[in-house]
Amino acid sequence: MSDKTQPRTIALVGPYLSGKTSLLESILFATDAITRKGTSKEGNTVGDASAEARERQMGVELNVASTTFMGDEYHFLDTPGSVEFAQETFNAVLGADLVVVVCDPDIERAKAVAPLLKFIEERDLPTLFFINKIDKLQGPISAIVEALQSASGRSLALRQLPISDGETVTGYVDLASGRAYAYKLNEASEGADPPAEMAEDIKAGRFAMLEKMADFDDALMEKLLEDDDPSNDVVFENISKMLQQGQIAPVMLGAAELDHGVRRLLKSLRHDAPSPAVAAERLGLDPSASDPICQTLKTYNLAQIGKLTLVRIFQGALAEGVQLNGTRPSGLFDMTGQQTKKRSTAAMGDVVALGRMEGIVIGDVLAPWAAPGPLPRAAVLEPVYALAIAAANRNDEVKLSGALSKLVEEDPSYQIEHSQSTHEMVLHGQGEIHLRVAIARLQNKSGVEVTTLRPKIPYKEAIQKSVQQHGRFKRQTGGHGQFGDVHIDVKPLPRGSGFQFDDKIVGGVIPKTYIPAVEAGVREFLEKGPLGYPVVDVAVTLFDGSYHAVDSSEIAFKTAGRIAMNEAMPKCSPVLLEPILAVEIYVPSDYTAKVNQLISGRRGQILGFEGREGWPGWDVVRAQIPHVETLDLIVELRSLTQGVGTYASRFDHLQELTGRLADQVLAEAQAEAAE
Repeated sequence: MSDKTQPRTIALVGPYLSGKTSLLESILFATDAITRKGTSKEGNTVGDASAEARERQMGVELNVASTTFMGDEYHFLDTPGSVEFAQETFNAVLGADLVVVVCDPDIERAKAVAPLLKFIEERDLPTLFFINKIDKLQGPISAIVEALQSASGRSLALRQLPISDGETVTGYVDLASGRAYAYKLNEASEGADPPAEMAEDIKAGRFAMLEKMADFDDALMEKLLEDDDPSNDVVFENISKMLQQGQIAPVMLGAAELDHGVRRLLKSLRHDAPSPAVAAERLGLDPSASDPICQTLKTYNLAQIGKLTLVRIFQGALAEGVQLNGTRPSGLFDMTGQQTKKRSTAAMGDVVALGRMEGIVIGDVLAPWAAPGPLPRAAVLEPVYALAIAAANRNDEVKLSGALSKLVEEDPSYQIEHSQSTHEMVLHGQGEIHLRVAIARLQNKSGVEVTTLRPKIPYKEAIQKSVQQHGRFKRQTGGHGQFGDVHIDVKPLPRGSGFQFDDKIVGGVIPKTYIPAVEAGVREFLEKGPLGYPVVDVAVTLFDGSYHAVDSSEIAFKTAGRIAMNEAMPKCSPVLLEPILAVEIYVPSDYTAKVNQLISGRRGQILGFEGREGWPGWDVVRAQIPHVETLDLIVELRSLTQGVGTYASRFDHLQELTGRLADQVLAEAQAEAAE
């Protein structure tokens, strides 16, 4: 199979509501892969195929569709646009030969592509921009490109200039060829003469495009300096070469719902998208080798089929019966949305699903022999939102555990925590919608209904005074009785010291065999202090006591230790401690002032801010914020920052909480205990 006819994989990425799924529908319609375009509203698109996606009319996981155009085969990866499902997108684009970034013609939304572009550019993936919904364009296209350029580390070259009738965009001029085209609804554009009144704009637009390209080609720069306009063939050759090398990102225009500009985009992919051989070489593989090497892009657990592992073949070919990483797939499948079709072979560049590949996770490299070196994989995103979950029916607890394992297998940005502090199962993820989709999947795929609550905060308590206390446990029953007698000294320790137990018994007033039991009783009490929370930063010294030769036992001394602590602790002025997190918030610098206000409004302490390394125009704001104030922090942060702000956090220290807020926490805990 020649490079020309090898299947190429194109990822469609972009912000939520930019129109990626509509673009995929238009591509499939224009290439006769489907006879009628679906819509998200009707729930009949090839992309957004899952029940959870159709219920919300938005992409929530990767969907794949294949088609041919002018004899060439393509696999399109339709990725979610919401930042809450970014893990799906990051995992998917690593399997692409070229990434099409779908954008709105809206300056305010241009910043939303910055995190995505950063990921793509760091991995040297060739990129092409498609400004969708061009019929909604307000103002000059140059302003949109400039806004996108501020978010990109690559040089954006506007390749098409919109033609307007004063009310809407009716066509475009291709600045590479100088030809004009008039849009036609649901059909290919029609050739037309460039408007005479646009002559100067066309000349300036072509020069601006060539100037961007000349930064990477000395011969082209010389021509421009000599006012020598290069031939169209030279321009086409340079666009293709520079796109594939990641030097420029051409910018094209269209309106997917109207089929405007879609065929021109397909022609650009045909001429300019690199072949699978280029991707293999970029990854250090041998495109001429016959041994297959694949990488896992996605895992699906489908009701009728079971587990499917979606892979991109970067080297060699696959056939039925092949063994990969010690496992033989139950079959090779093409996927279109969530529909599957069995196939017998697959070539380099193909994206196919493998049946029943147990033990394989997203990002794994698959090969018939010992696994080769790793290929680039997307790091698992830090969780920013959480819910405590439990099976609505207690008989479903084992079933829930298995369903959660499948959930994480499909999307590793879900994390499950069994909290030792609050005794809750906590589901962590990327936002409220992300977790709501998870809950829907548990119900739809595994038949497990769950209840959800805001996670409990792991408050602690400490003491402020030292107290000496006598504790005695004495019980007389038939036969042997129970007797334990202790004197302890309870005192506070500096914050972060934990628990300390000292044995100061002298003269054998308590036998050494009983002293560990006293410590066990003390520790048991500290699990829930007088305020209802675990006690920390306290030292307990056993300094005196007595025993009975017949009635004393480990149980008696353990109970005596608990009694002494129970009587001592209320006298020690207990105080509530709340956990404080060290937080790093990442935002475009335009929003830094708003973020500072956000932190202050959540009882946070701002430690400072600085430019985010490797992210021009971005800041990282460092702060300490009470844990309880971070539970919905991501919701407000994204609202303030056009959806692009995010943060990372870790436990830093415990801090006293007093006054009205402490009273409120204790009242809520008491009310919950009374239920």
